Formats: sequence, structure tokens, C-alpha cells
Amino acid sequence: MSEKILIVEDELNLRKLLSIFLTQQQYQVIAVDNAEEAIELLAQQPIDLILMDNRLPQMTGLEALKIIKEIHPEMFIILMTAYAGVDTAVEALKLGAIDYIVKPFDLNELKALIKRTLELSKAKKQGIDLSPKIQLSNSDNQGHILTNSPNMMELCRNIAKISQTKTTVLITGESGTGKELVAKTIHYYSTRSTGPFIKVNCGALPETLLESTLFGHEKGSFTGAYQRQIGLFERAHRGTLFLDEVAEMSTNLQVKLLRVIQEREFEPLGGSRLIKTDFRLIAATNRSLQDMISTGEFREDLFYRLNVMELSLPPLRNRKNDVMLLARYFANQFCHENNKELLDFSISAVEVLNQYAWPGNVRELSNAIEHAVVMSNGLFIYPQDLPAHIIAHKKTPDFNPDFSEDEQSSTTLKEKVKIYEKELIINELKLNRGHRENTARSLGISKRTLLYKMQEYEIAETIN
Repeated sequence: MSEKILIVEDELNLRKLLSIFLTQQQYQVIAVDNAEEAIELLAQQPIDLILMDNRLPQMTGLEALKIIKEIHPEMFIILMTAYAGVDTAVEALKLGAIDYIVKPFDLNELKALIKRTLELSKAKKQGIDLSPKIQLSNSDNQGHILTNSPNMMELCRNIAKISQTKTTVLITGESGTGKELVAKTIHYYSTRSTGPFIKVNCGALPETLLESTLFGHEKGSFTGAYQRQIGLFERAHRGTLFLDEVAEMSTNLQVKLLRVIQEREFEPLGGSRLIKTDFRLIAATNRSLQDMISTGEFREDLFYRLNVMELSLPPLRNRKNDVMLLARYFANQFCHENNKELLDFSISAVEVLNQYAWPGNVRELSNAIEHAVVMSNGLFIYPQDLPAHIIAHKKTPDFNPDFSEDEQSSTTLKEKVKIYEKELIINELKLNRGHRENTARSLGISKRTLLYKMQEYEIAETIN
């Protein structure tokens, strides 16, 4: 008899699509639109696998996951989510989900994931325990990655899994893409989160000072060493050591670093005693280490020690879905810091931000939004509030005002807000290719409110 899969999805079209697809794969399929009905159904008949959406009408998928695992601890559950933050990923694994998949997903990817999961389920029933062991510490100092881009969602998924191991990680990516944030996120979601997170920029210190900083030194070991200094290798014991811009480390120090990684022990400068240390190493670079190996600038053996797990961060120009998500986050942050009140970005400001290539990545975006918040005088950020070099990259030669002359003459704030609200909804619908649920999510309103607003403003439901 084929395995029985329970689909819990409130979106009718997707529920039908998944039912048809999985039935074609020769599975028995039951589909419901809410978590409460799913929980009741589990008490009535055996289920081999649950495929459950996280955003459900009454009870969320994570809330349902917790209840189901308490009643049916052996149940295998895959969570579907449209927003793959690391916190969602880790929480899902922590509560007992076998895995999760990010919408929109490829059906072949889902097919492979379901096949692997059911193989695990079968092995477990035969007494072979292959399920992951997830143990998380409760830390308030969690990293926070904001994204709505598929490539970053996959990265978040990998971070959630890597954080539960002790393996060494190499983070690559252009300057400003957020390598340190990823390192912190790995640490704060790991079992070492109660230990220290120690960071050092290898390119910011000369060789002798970097060596002393890493290894520490004994009193009198060199001129100016008036007292003993504990090095970062020792300070990172039972925690995480983050070596930023590791490519800038001299070949001499690379040899010494390799030995510490291999032996997990070292000698302070001027000392003879060996110090044992237990730290997780995370390294980051914006350069190609493999190119540096070919020129003799970086040791190949060290590269393989660092590159056990590589996380490659995409540049912001390849994360277009995240530009306004991050821009609004930074705007809220800088408004709070500067005691200012803003509603949002004007339509033309959104166009400018989305058209710019962001060579400085997330760091440049943060700086640009801080500049705009400081320069803004009203409720909205306009193009003229942004740095001049960003405005210069707008594709059209001149900026059109966000309101027409007739609209500008409106005498009440309420009328102007309505005009802006209509244009904002139209803009978000276009960005989301007419998908109303995603549009409502990006606007921070319910789907019902969006439909009401579309009717009020006579906005067509199909926008391409």
C-alpha cells in the first residue's frame, strides 16, 4: 500500500496542485485547509507524512507542529514557508520538523524531499534512527537575517543546519554583503551560543600585532610586553572565533593558524606551555582564495581546512526582492535613533532604490537610508533625500513628482494619504506580479484588507 500524505494548506489553488501532483506520484493524499482539522484527522487515521504551510488562518504551522509532535512524536512533518528566515528554520527543526521547503518551490525538488523523508520514516519504523538530533540553547543575542529572495532563503536553510554542527565554515562574498552577520547568526543558533563570539579583522592589523592578538603573549616576550596578554584563541574557548578577511593573513601566520586548527593547541608568544582550546572557527573573505593559491599568496592546505563548509553570499544586485525589505527595516531603525516619524518611501524613491546596482551591497544601502532619514522633512522619503550619486543613476532624466498638480492641491492629509496608498498598492501588486497574498504580506496587511482596498480604489485584480 502506498504512503499516505496529509496536506495542510489554506490556499485553494496550491492545495489542489499539490493533491494532483502527489496523487500522480502514487501517494494516498488527504488535503485540508487548516491546522485544527489536521490535528483532528490524525486522531482518526494513520498518516505517514504531513506537508504543512506555516501561514494558516487560525493556528500557524509552527504552533500546529508543536502540538502534533507532542501527541505524535514520531510523525514526520515538512513545513512550507514563503519567508525562510533563519529563526523560522531553526524553530521548525527545534520543534521536530524533519525539514522545510521555501515557496515558491520546484515540484521536482518537493518530490525528492518527500522521497527522502519517507525513506527516513521507513528506516525509523525498522528500528534505524536516522532523524536529526537538534539541541538549541536559548539565547537572546540572535542574528537576524531579513530576506525575501530565493537565493538567500536557501542560504538561511543551510545556516540553520550548519549551526547545529561544530564544523569549520568559510563565508565568501563581496564587501558589505553581511558576512559578519551570517557568522553571528551561526554562533547564536548553535550549541555554543552561551560562549563568547570573538571576531578579528585580519586585514586591519599588521602581522606582528595580529599574531600577538591571536596567540597572546607572556610578559617580557618583546619590547612593550609589560604584562601577559590572553590571545583570541584562548578567549574563544567553548565559543566561536570569527576571522574576517582571512585572505589578508600573511603566509607565515597561515602556517601557524593551520597548526592550531589541526592540533587545537598553541603556545603564546614568548611562552613554552601548550594551551588547549576548543573553539569553532568561522572565516570570511571577499577575495578568491583559489586564485590566491595559484599565485602562492594562500596555502592550499589551509584552504581545505577552512573550506569544510562554504556559504557564498549573493550581492544585493542579485537580491532585488530584498532592497525595499531592507530599506524599510533600516528606515525604521534610523527613525527610532533620530526621533523622527516616517510613513514610507515615495513611489519615485522606490524606483530609484530598485534601479540602483548597490556595488557596496547591504552596507551601502544602510548608509543611504540613514542619509535619507536625516535629510527628509516630511512623512515620506523622496528621491532628493537620497545621496546624490544614487539619484544620478535613475534611468529617466528627471524625477516626476509623486502627486500630480491636482493631487498636490488636495487640502487634506487624508486625501493625499489615499492617493499615496493607491499608488503603493498598485506598485506592490506589480512587484509581486499580481499575487494578492504576497502583496498583502509585503504591505503588512491582511489579504482581506488588501481586497477591500483594491475594491475601494477600483484597482484591477490582474496586474502584470
